[in-house]
Amino acid sequence: MSLDRLVFAIAGVFILVSLALSQLHHVYWLWFTAFVGANMLQAAFTGFCPLAMILKATGIKPGQAFN
Repeated sequence: MSLDRLVFAIAGVFILVSLALSQLHHVYWLWFTAFVGANMLQAAFTGFCPLAMILKATGIKPGQAFN
């Protein structure tokens, strides 16, 4: 799996888990959903993604988006 797909998969899991926690625990978990979404939006324009940098440091090969 390329770095790009792994970033999208992890972001999707974070969003789904935080949505579930907002329903089961407390509505403030939606702030985490907003944070993930905002980070994805800024990464689309700037190319800076902290998760991609961490995963690249672990040796995962980048795809087209995070070269």
